[in-house]
Amino acid sequence: MKKLMVITTALLVVCLLVPIACAKTPSEETQEGVAPSVIPTPPTAPSSVQEVYKGTATEALLSTTAEERMIVRTGDMSLVVEDIVDTRDEIDQLAVRFDGYVVSSQIWGEEQDMRGYISIRVPDEKFDRALAELRNLAVRVTSESTTSQDVTLEYVDLQSRLKNAEATENQYLALLEKAIDVEDILSIYDSLSRVRSEIEQIKGRMQYLERTSSMSLISVNLTPVATATPLVHVGWSALEVLKAAVRGIVIFGQWLGTIAIWLLIFVPIWGTILGIILWRYHKKKRA
Repeated sequence: MKKLMVITTALLVVCLLVPIACAKTPSEETQEGVAPSVIPTPPTAPSSVQEVYKGTATEALLSTTAEERMIVRTGDMSLVVEDIVDTRDEIDQLAVRFDGYVVSSQIWGEEQDMRGYISIRVPDEKFDRALAELRNLAVRVTSESTTSQDVTLEYVDLQSRLKNAEATENQYLALLEKAIDVEDILSIYDSLSRVRSEIEQIKGRMQYLERTSSMSLISVNLTPVATATPLVHVGWSALEVLKAAVRGIVIFGQWLGTIAIWLLIFVPIWGTILGIILWRYHKKKRA
């Protein structure tokens, strides 16, 4: 009987404990290790991964910078102006005012035959303004043309060649430090000199492209305004014409005198020939 009561009591205790265990709060479940039903926060990337990402971003930025267009622009104009010299000086001042400079300048001829030429370089961002200023200096513009050349691809190619050449130079320098034999040292020096020469050429070309793309070239031909042709050409003189005519007569007389002297000297020859021809002619006539 006692045994039956103990078993019954145990069953009652179990029945009481099961509802209590099922009634635990969510916070108690979390504390005991059961994960809540929420989206977990992404873990922070390791430092090595962050460095790789930064490197990739830097390369992308450099690539974007390298792809900026490098345009070489040139302009060519022919202007009719009131005064060649004054206009040339005004264009010179214009170049200085636009932070540029004169490349070359030339004037030739006199009066109505005078012509002029001047070429200037101005910053590329002021190229259009400079053209407008030049138009204002002219009585009229007889011709105008502009050209643009994209040298971006060439410049990027030069950058790659320069990088490779500098890497080759570093390799030769490393070999030079390890070289012991004199023949090897001389051979490395020879190769190193060729690589350095190539580097200088590449850098020179890159500097030229940078300069020509940042400073545009404008060439201007200058012609004076056409006026009535003068009755007497500049430099004409009646006295000089008279002297020239007298000189012509003297030269003609000298020429005739020279011919006469030669005929007199060779008279035995040409006289004999002429006599024979006349004798035969008269003989045939009589027959």
